[in-house]
Amino acid sequence: MLILISDAFDPSLSDRLSVFGEVTDDKARLPEADVVLVRSKTKCDREYIDKAKNLKLIIRGGVGIDNIDKGYAESKGIQVRNTPKASSIAVAELTFSLMLAVPNRIVEAHNSMVKGEWIKKQLKRTELYGKTLCLVGIGNIAKEVAKRAAAFGMRVVAFDKYVQKSELAEMKPSLKEAVKDADYISMHLPLTPETEGMMNKDVIDSFSKKPVLINTGRGGCIHAVDVAAALNDGRLRAYAVDVWPTDPPSPDYPILKAKNTLMTPHLGASSGENLLRIGDEAFAIIEEFNKGVNKK
Repeated sequence: MLILISDAFDPSLSDRLSVFGEVTDDKARLPEADVVLVRSKTKCDREYIDKAKNLKLIIRGGVGIDNIDKGYAESKGIQVRNTPKASSIAVAELTFSLMLAVPNRIVEAHNSMVKGEWIKKQLKRTELYGKTLCLVGIGNIAKEVAKRAAAFGMRVVAFDKYVQKSELAEMKPSLKEAVKDADYISMHLPLTPETEGMMNKDVIDSFSKKPVLINTGRGGCIHAVDVAAALNDGRLRAYAVDVWPTDPPSPDYPILKAKNTLMTPHLGASSGENLLRIGDEAFAIIEEFNKGVNKK
């Protein structure tokens, strides 16, 4: 078995996987590979899959698989798997870091100090305590965010088309109803035709407050022009974002020049601890796959 590690994983993973066969990071060997491990950078589209003549398994180290043409892969007899639980804590902690940084004016405070300024009176903070957090999607990551929000004394509401009840949040029947009175909105959705551009002008116009929007899910789940307009005219207090339509985003992407943004370069799943957990799940998937192959 030839295993191709196509993107960045924990350095120890290559040695760990060697029990199953040869492991390489040489992308030129894609046509020989039985198994490919990817994260966000490698796009497993039809052209990529057609080059992988021997491929039997694609593992996405992370939650979403929107960088993989799953239907086409499966039509070629290629299994597609991901590691849905590994990233929950890492992404939830980044989500909360962004949610804390905005009302505490962390970036502005730091930059002012670097410039030799002392603008204590200008930097008015607000607290998370007593505020309403709306979770858009309530999967593994959002549940971890909800636990942390409860510890901060926040009220947690959520909308998820496929979930009616949750012990961690008050579920709302529609997105508009969920976001209506929110002080903070945190998005945790996969990118699908249904969720693409989901946070748009129509939803923004339903806000009764000027919330902070946090997105550590998928960049394509917002309508960028509409969100930028809401930032520029004050309907949104801020947009804290770690995810983009492409890595990196196009220079003309509207969010890059909008007011009141806090931006990070897709760091959510990049903790050292998380890379080890991803490796653990990938190892288990290949072990299961290898047993199945040997039974045939």
